[in-house]
Amino acid sequence: MALDVIDQAVISQGIIAAAREMGSKLVRSAFSAVVREAADASAALLDPAGRIVAQAEMIPMHLGSMAETFKACARHHPPEDLRDGDFYLSNDPYEGGQHLPDVYIFSPVFLSGRLIGFAASVAHHLEMGGAAAGIVANATDIYQEGLRLPPTCWNLQRHWHGGPLQRLVAANIRVPRLTIGDFNAQFAANALGAERLVNLATRYGVDRIGEAMTELIAYSERRMRMEIAAVPDGTWHGEDAVDDDGVHDQPLPVRVAITIDGDRIEADFAGTAGEVARNLNSPLSSTASATYAAIKATLTSPDIPFNHGMTQPVTLRVPYPSLLNPQPPAPVHARMEACYRVFNAVMKALAGAVPDRVTACGYDTTTALTMTRFDGQHYQVVTEVLGGGYGASVNRDGESALASPLANCTNTPVEALDLDYSFFRLHAWTLRADSGGAGRHRGGLGYDRVYEVLEPGCTLTLYADRFRLAPAGLFGGHDGMRASCSVERNGRIIDVASKGMMPLEVGDVVTIRTGGGAGYGAPGERDQVLVDDDVAEGYVSVHRAWRHHASPGAAVEGR
Repeated sequence: MALDVIDQAVISQGIIAAAREMGSKLVRSAFSAVVREAADASAALLDPAGRIVAQAEMIPMHLGSMAETFKACARHHPPEDLRDGDFYLSNDPYEGGQHLPDVYIFSPVFLSGRLIGFAASVAHHLEMGGAAAGIVANATDIYQEGLRLPPTCWNLQRHWHGGPLQRLVAANIRVPRLTIGDFNAQFAANALGAERLVNLATRYGVDRIGEAMTELIAYSERRMRMEIAAVPDGTWHGEDAVDDDGVHDQPLPVRVAITIDGDRIEADFAGTAGEVARNLNSPLSSTASATYAAIKATLTSPDIPFNHGMTQPVTLRVPYPSLLNPQPPAPVHARMEACYRVFNAVMKALAGAVPDRVTACGYDTTTALTMTRFDGQHYQVVTEVLGGGYGASVNRDGESALASPLANCTNTPVEALDLDYSFFRLHAWTLRADSGGAGRHRGGLGYDRVYEVLEPGCTLTLYADRFRLAPAGLFGGHDGMRASCSVERNGRIIDVASKGMMPLEVGDVVTIRTGGGAGYGAPGERDQVLVDDDVAEGYVSVHRAWRHHASPGAAVEGR
């Protein structure tokens, strides 16, 4: 018998709430700052077939890959062979995963011996081994990037708690206390999700829970198709580019043709750059996640739950091998730079179809700054995922100093860094005036973050972008400001490339400057009150206000 609408609503919201609670549990239980403070993790509940039913609203880049990683695990170890206490584990980018720090764990949920679903989590682990601590900027294959865990099946009691899997992981990483602690946070999150799902199934029955899962997926697909069908049919093109591959100066173009046909949408990436020798390649699952995120952000209402249903109307065509679909063993650690250009290219293409629903390009870059110290016996590793300015839209300015949209990480508080690390001190953290592109609506601001090295044996590793190519404005809006990084040493300024590493000395001052978002619409159309407010708040200098806006007001003239 079909569920009535009341039971469907109650069960669906219970499943969604459980996934959100899992995400909170994972973050609050984590040991490393990158999970505990930056919240670089996600959690979800899946049905017995491995379809995502509900996912916590955490990291958009994790949206599409969880199901693909599950499929790979299920191919090697069928779900019907699982027993209570078993779990799937994988971080393999070439079997549905993204990059090696993102480890996926799937725990089957049973009630009276019957499989009713899976509790799943993924966390970005601070350290997974490899040729260097944190990020291997010059890796030329995936083997140099860290410990690769293929899709496998384990048992929590036999293999983890002091068992062979835990000892294997701990023996291959530099900061085992933090990494093993974050693995345990994932297991805790999965246990909580399993408990909530069992409670729902006990109350409503296993069959009704299964019906509710199926209907929630179908609901999201119906809503998604309705939104796509409301857009005119046609094909539109978009293009953006990664600055370089870290070796050569040539940009790496990402091109897409978006075709809308009724309630279906296709993204064809023909013409995109080929696979590169460094770690900027994006596994296919990452490319898919970036595409889904751009389409969902542009075309759909935020109240549509993300699950398996939302991916069904979307078809991807990605050349192989290429920057967006590499062949093993190409390195992939910094795949986010290419993924952001996917996000930008799709958004630019959709600007032709729905100009009032897109945003101009933001800084839209993963700026992953890692500092490590080895004292001869122990490692300390810190990774910060830094944000910048968002692009402006038809009705508002871009937001300032936020994590870029695919990452959605929070900032790491200064106090947390002071508590956890003694080998550096954060000196400054300030907005960059004039970094947002001018326009009818202004791009958001980037920021400066300044560190002083206090102890010897330190190394800086960086992967970032937008050091060469600025975020592009829309409909007459101006470009956002580019990013940069430098080290001040004994009064001398050393420029740091966007993709590389260098040893640090005591007294070095590292300054990272993140970029701003681009403007939307012509600057001459900006409301004078907003111009005056920008100057009064210090977001825009008097000089730029005079240069871009026809008649500065009293706040400008009085400074």
